[in-house]
Amino acid sequence: MTALLKNWTQAKETNLKARRKFLINSGAVGLSAAAVALIGGNDALAASHKASENSDVTILNTALGAEREAIAAYQLGAESGLLSSGTLSVAVSFQGHHKEHADVLAQTIEKLGGKVNEPPETYNFPTSRLKRERDVLEFAASLEKGAVSAYLGALPLFDNRDLATAAASILGDEAMHWAVLRQALGLNPVPSAFVS
Repeated sequence: MTALLKNWTQAKETNLKARRKFLINSGAVGLSAAAVALIGGNDALAASHKASENSDVTILNTALGAEREAIAAYQLGAESGLLSSGTLSVAVSFQGHHKEHADVLAQTIEKLGGKVNEPPETYNFPTSRLKRERDVLEFAASLEKGAVSAYLGALPLFDNRDLATAAASILGDEAMHWAVLRQALGLNPVPSAFVS
């Protein structure tokens, strides 16, 4: 979860730096895209559009990395032999959701002309601490909570608001996963009125 939040923080910082650099280099601080186009011509507007797409691709690749991590984590849980048949069924279902998210994210990156990052060969999961079903559920719940926080943090960073809307839809699914896992652990499934 810490690595996931660190990745989102880095993506956020990269995105903000890219925006500042573009605005400073184009002399467009405080001007609308239309004003930039009038002052700098179509090249300035095209550069603004390309910078926006690049920052969105960075955010999407970070989200894709988190989805791939979740897929691998659910695979680990499914193969652990620690899950009852009912829990295993839910875990495989959640893994399927993450696979759908990953597929859509990768396709979107490619449609924007970006390059899809390669997944890591291994993940640093706490396998030595997964001794019983509850341990696996707690691990999965922590990843889902981290995903909720990460998507929440990413929403305002998207330049393309349609991408923010799509990410909000994924956030909702991650929040439902987290609530179901909390319920399975005997915890209040919705511990507060707000997610953070």
